[in-house]
Amino acid sequence: MKYDIIVIGSGPGGYVAAVRAAQAGKRTAIVEREALGGVCLNWGCIPTKALLKSASVYHYVKNAAAYGIDIEGEAKADISKIVARSRGVAETMSKGIDFLMKKNKIDVLRGHGSIESNGVVAVENEEGRTLYEADHIILATGARPRQMPFIPVDGEKIITSREALVIKELPESIVVIGSGAIGSEFAFLFAQLGVKVTIVEYLPNLMPLEDEEVSKTMERAFRKMRATVYTGTTVKAARVNDEGRCEVDIEGKKGAETLVADMVLAAVGIKTNTENIGLEKVGIELERDKIKVDEHYQTAVEGIYAIGDLIPTPALAHVASAEAIHCVDAICDRSPQPIDYSTIPSCVYTSPEVASVGLTEKQAAEKGIELKVGRFQFTASGKAAAAGERDGFVKLLFDAATDKLIGAHFVGMNVTEMIAEPTVAKALGATAEVLAHTIHPHPTMNEAVMEAAEAALGHAIHG
Repeated sequence: MKYDIIVIGSGPGGYVAAVRAAQAGKRTAIVEREALGGVCLNWGCIPTKALLKSASVYHYVKNAAAYGIDIEGEAKADISKIVARSRGVAETMSKGIDFLMKKNKIDVLRGHGSIESNGVVAVENEEGRTLYEADHIILATGARPRQMPFIPVDGEKIITSREALVIKELPESIVVIGSGAIGSEFAFLFAQLGVKVTIVEYLPNLMPLEDEEVSKTMERAFRKMRATVYTGTTVKAARVNDEGRCEVDIEGKKGAETLVADMVLAAVGIKTNTENIGLEKVGIELERDKIKVDEHYQTAVEGIYAIGDLIPTPALAHVASAEAIHCVDAICDRSPQPIDYSTIPSCVYTSPEVASVGLTEKQAAEKGIELKVGRFQFTASGKAAAAGERDGFVKLLFDAATDKLIGAHFVGMNVTEMIAEPTVAKALGATAEVLAHTIHPHPTMNEAVMEAAEAALGHAIHG
């Protein structure tokens, strides 16, 4: 069988590439060994958000009296039902991807896909091994939770995010190693459901990729949830003792210490799925576990491309999708514009939520950029007050020389939805004047963007 394009992997990069190719009239196939949608849809982005929604509902029910609602009896979180709902959401979304494949007449090749040679893909399954030809091959095999030798995952007591998504019983206590998006979201989930949470972060700040002000705010938020937070702390070893409890040896500001808990969640990053996909057969080499590509995501081998977590760009679902579209458009000679990686928003779905785009204050200082900074605290927001969610702020960074927006950092309710506005503003080169004079509806959380821009200009109304 001969195709114009074969995509290996059906995550947010792979399935988007396949749809884009089919829309362009290319005969397209996609290879997937598990459920369509990849890790993001089945074991990452989507099911975690379903779990987090259940945790938020539980929180609101427990605190209903603060909103004038009387509820008789004690609210209880049934983790088996919470997990079942999450899996149901993931399955529904996966069926949606299956529908897209059928709608766009994309052949789904079930099994493990690998490059046999340039222009040939092998698909292995229970029925055997079949070879398919393609003019272009797009690798989109994604990544999996990284495992460290000193944190031996057993899937029961010492787990990764994958096991956490289908946890059968809530522990009384858990140590979360790593405070990136995955670690922070699961720490929030467990804390909201009544688990005693301890977070251990190697770097000096919680959520180390975020602006320092955001990190400090979120550390306070976790402590408010009665979570214990260790930053600047090294994990030396983790093990399960004879009593079936977990011990984690750490070394930090106060010296050596051993933490004891019922469970450990290792959230120490991701490992690219580059094994057994045939890279060595065509001479594609890795550099720091990543595949090098050109501006159109072509590897060192003509006709073979790589996108998403496989390459040294931000490991985010929306980035993989954008790279997929660009890659296919380049294959189809549509002359796509290069992706501006300085304008990639990131989100963490804790409560309060975290969202950001562009430079942090520290990064701007390292680049020698003089800033005008505008802040607006949600304590002054009517919408936040009405919702009972006044924690957090909007912080906008403007280049003092040009007045253009170069960074935005949000903490608060629904800020993952709000970040789209400064993302567009940055992409368009909007200034503080433009944002300050753009009339925002009242009362909304988005007013905070206008207020922060006004603050940067020195004439805040409510600040």
